[in-house]
Amino acid sequence: MSYRVAMDIGGTFTDVVRYDETTGSVVASKASTTPHDLAEGVFAALGQVVDDPSRISYFVHGTTQGLNALLERKGARVLLLASTGAGDVYRIARGNRDRMFDLRYRKPVPLVPADDVTEVGGRLDWRGEELVPLDEEGVRRAARRVREEGFDAVAVCLLFSYADPRHEVRAGEILREELGDDPPSARHRDGPSCARHRDDVLVVLSHQVAREWREYERTSSAVLEAYTGPVVRRYLAEVERRFAERGLNVPVHVMQSSGGLVNAAHAMRRPLQTLLSGPVGGTMGGVAAARLLGRRNAICVDMGGTSFDVSLVVDGRPDVSAEARIEGHPVLMPVVNLHTIGAGGGSIAYAEAGALRVGPESAGAVPGPACYGRGGTRPTVTDANVVLGRVDPEWFAGGLMDLDVEAAGAAVATLADELALDPLELAEGVCAVANAKMAQAIRTLTVEHGVEPREFSLVAFGGAGAMHAVFIARELGISEVVIPRFPGAFSAWGMLEAEVRRDLTHPYFRPQDVLDGTDLAGRLAALEAQALEALAEQGVPAERRLVEHAVDMRYEGQDYTLTIPLREAGEPAGPGFLTEIAARFAEAHTSRYGHATPEAPVEFVMLRSTGLGSFPRAAAGAPDVTGEAAPAVRDVVFDGAVHRTPVLRRAHLDGELAGPAIVVEETATTVVPPGCLATVDGNGFLIVKVDQ
Repeated sequence: MSYRVAMDIGGTFTDVVRYDETTGSVVASKASTTPHDLAEGVFAALGQVVDDPSRISYFVHGTTQGLNALLERKGARVLLLASTGAGDVYRIARGNRDRMFDLRYRKPVPLVPADDVTEVGGRLDWRGEELVPLDEEGVRRAARRVREEGFDAVAVCLLFSYADPRHEVRAGEILREELGDDPPSARHRDGPSCARHRDDVLVVLSHQVAREWREYERTSSAVLEAYTGPVVRRYLAEVERRFAERGLNVPVHVMQSSGGLVNAAHAMRRPLQTLLSGPVGGTMGGVAAARLLGRRNAICVDMGGTSFDVSLVVDGRPDVSAEARIEGHPVLMPVVNLHTIGAGGGSIAYAEAGALRVGPESAGAVPGPACYGRGGTRPTVTDANVVLGRVDPEWFAGGLMDLDVEAAGAAVATLADELALDPLELAEGVCAVANAKMAQAIRTLTVEHGVEPREFSLVAFGGAGAMHAVFIARELGISEVVIPRFPGAFSAWGMLEAEVRRDLTHPYFRPQDVLDGTDLAGRLAALEAQALEALAEQGVPAERRLVEHAVDMRYEGQDYTLTIPLREAGEPAGPGFLTEIAARFAEAHTSRYGHATPEAPVEFVMLRSTGLGSFPRAAAGAPDVTGEAAPAVRDVVFDGAVHRTPVLRRAHLDGELAGPAIVVEETATTVVPPGCLATVDGNGFLIVKVDQ
């Protein structure tokens, strides 16, 4: 008997899914997240589904360690090593304003203060040809400063290193000689890792993080990796060490921000790629759900205890961008487009200027909502749902927690008195405000980018997603809501469905009139060989490796680019390539911006190759219905009226279910309001047709 296990560490709960490779059965559970020591929560959750870790044949998890360090500004102290004359690139940033009419707009505070930037001699030109040799003694002086002042990491970003990295490579060698940073890859490949020596300093080279043009964005990416990397590396090393102690002898895989997987050894070498590791698992679950349901497009919403994440599945694939902004800092790496707001079950409701506000402050895991009985006294979205009767207090989280209904009522009543409202009226108001905020978050990713949400299905998951999904769909005019199996652990399930992924880039600035298709095909073939080798290092069998290629293009004179897929590496060497790729670019430009200029010359900017490695799918069929059970009936409030509503176990559902109804399971609660019809399909998904 062997298991495939996936785990998602959230702000409130740590979710785990176990897939039995022998029987095909799937089990999900959760445990409270332990912020003081995340590994403690990991093993508490694991112990609920696996009694012997040596039976685990495959393990993957998502972590928010790096993201939390960034959000809380608790990352490493970083020394930035820049070329002479370019030390202010990171501080100056860009002159554009993200919010044109916000009089209080301020640029993001740099993660590296001006005093922690050191310039070093040496210069390449834009073609990567050396003009001035690297000042190696200057690099050694920087290393001495790192030791003397106690820096945790060094980010090296030298001019034009994307064209030729020789200066950065040599600087990295010198820094590692002086500072003792032993890269994880040198200690082990796929086996359990040793913890990083406490005196080691992380050395980050910008061309390894993002071999792309634009000095500020590349510098920002390198600084982000240096700032969050030590935290991520220590965490992953500790998890691997503890797993080894418990008999786990397989690699620990980690979710990347791109929606692909890498093993922990690679994640420790490139920790930036794990920044959005946790939330992206839900998107990949949405891709798998869309495939099983035969849907091409889906809006994925993940409502947990702390945050609400929105992402898209378009034409059966995750919506991925080549760059993103995280907390205002640009980062050059493939990232699933996620829009996140502070809205979750733990979001605190409060009065401000006589009006009701909800979030973004969260009660978190400790003390949590008042109904958790851990000392919380401020009302949250979860408390409001308890007061409205939309939660079964005796079978919350599969019976792992008993909710304190009186504490929830007291917290809501206190705020209701402050606003001169009836407690039930206030509770519905809290939910309505939260739903409106979440609907607006979806509009930000859809309507504001020319996507009509009515044409999509809404796939809702997370511990609280199924509770609010139908109400959010009504706000947006969406007619179908899909609640997958184990919605509270769906992000973890999605990680079992994800592929191993490695992304490679190569700068390639060529106007169309000098393009050599044979040379372009040769560069792509070289990238393909690198990608296949990287997949082999990740343990992907040869027959399960695939490489996809694309080029970044723009009209001559433009600053922005569009990524245009290619059929294969050799396509540019074929006849008529330039005419065909220009037509594809014009079509993509029209789709994105509403217009194109087919007669204008185009130019190529960047080559992109993505290696994908698949493993056997872990998705199981629909579970066996365990037989009918007499449902409990309770009073539930909808639109100010009390409805006698059945409370049913999801394992007992079969066929159709007319609202109102409350469906409970181990990881979530689904609310089916009056007028809606829910159906269990052949995959075990609960599909709700929404009345408008």
